[in-house]
Amino acid sequence: MARSLNKLKAKAVEKLAKPGRHSDGGGLYFQITDGKVKGRRWVFMYSQPGTGKRVEMGLGGYPAVSLAQAREKAKAAREALADGIDPREAKAKARSVPTFGEVADQYMSDNERMWTDPEHRRQWRTTLETYAAPLWSKPVDAITTDDVLSVLNPTGQPNPIWKRIPTTASRVRGRIEKVLDAAKARGFRTGENPAAWRGHLNLILPPLPKVARHHPAMHYDDVPAFMARLREREELPARLLEFTVLTGGRSSEAREAEWSEIDLKAAIWTIPAERMGKTKREHRVPLSARAIEILRGVEPLRDGRYVFPGERRGRPFAHMAMPKVLERMGVTDATVHGLRSSFSDWGCERAKFPFDLVDMCLAHTVGNATSRAYRRGDALDDRRKVMEAWSDYCAGKSNIVPLRALGGSNA
Repeated sequence: MARSLNKLKAKAVEKLAKPGRHSDGGGLYFQITDGKVKGRRWVFMYSQPGTGKRVEMGLGGYPAVSLAQAREKAKAAREALADGIDPREAKAKARSVPTFGEVADQYMSDNERMWTDPEHRRQWRTTLETYAAPLWSKPVDAITTDDVLSVLNPTGQPNPIWKRIPTTASRVRGRIEKVLDAAKARGFRTGENPAAWRGHLNLILPPLPKVARHHPAMHYDDVPAFMARLREREELPARLLEFTVLTGGRSSEAREAEWSEIDLKAAIWTIPAERMGKTKREHRVPLSARAIEILRGVEPLRDGRYVFPGERRGRPFAHMAMPKVLERMGVTDATVHGLRSSFSDWGCERAKFPFDLVDMCLAHTVGNATSRAYRRGDALDDRRKVMEAWSDYCAGKSNIVPLRALGGSNA
């Protein structure tokens, strides 16, 4: 029997591409399908106790379930058969305790409605599925401190995420902790949380390096030259980035802009409340002449509701589209979001516009609750002068609307 087991090698499994079942022995097979639905997964074939019927039981997809893990599952199935138990029944009984992945999916599903930022929702799922993959198929009550450390700071790995990407690693740890807390609240775990920081992992892991929390921003003196280079680029993501900078918008607001929100005649972009993140208030963006020119330029590409249609039909550009433009331009010391800070610094320091007015251009909440209750307008006309002046500045023109034209002061 020993010779008929463990026929496959881990490296060979990684390279296997031929559709069909590849036997590891003892009823365990690596199955590759190549139809409309492609897949690579582990299956266990056996004769059902009592009926003798040939039965297939799935053991999980590859590479989420490794060769070694598949062998452990097949071993458990053979042991159940030796006791006259159908492995599928044993598996169903064992699954009364969910896996970490199942609890994580449920936790995200329960909480996503409260996460107003689409990017935050995406990051929650992506970081857990990517970095916490070793935990995904484990029963949630079996996860230990060593398991958590194997994700954050695995022994023998020269460049673990705890050292390489400390901010992300810290978030991953916190998200694992929340999932395990949810499992405990639902009665699937007992005892202390192995991902807890204070009084536990902070006594084991080295302290995280201090990381600046702000988004790297380009100095406004460098913006005109950057924008001149950007205008020379012909790809659509470059126009999206230019439009984002000229409007002071957030990445998600610009990427997901819809034609129904644009009034070209009035030169206004109205972002509905549901797309305005934390503020949850409609925001009207006055469009400069150059912003209108960009919209006129992309209008012939109109194919659906999005102003800047992405590569996938009916979808906007992915969140990395604009950062990739910066990368191709060799810009390493600024981010898309940081360019909002460039606008803010220019508006307050160089152009000397009132601070509150610049903040209103960025859709920041201005003033306390009382002052906001008395402010009925959104200073659209004054903000239009600010955004036109910003557009001129980005184009290398030096003219700035004087404060008296706005009827305000910088006090």
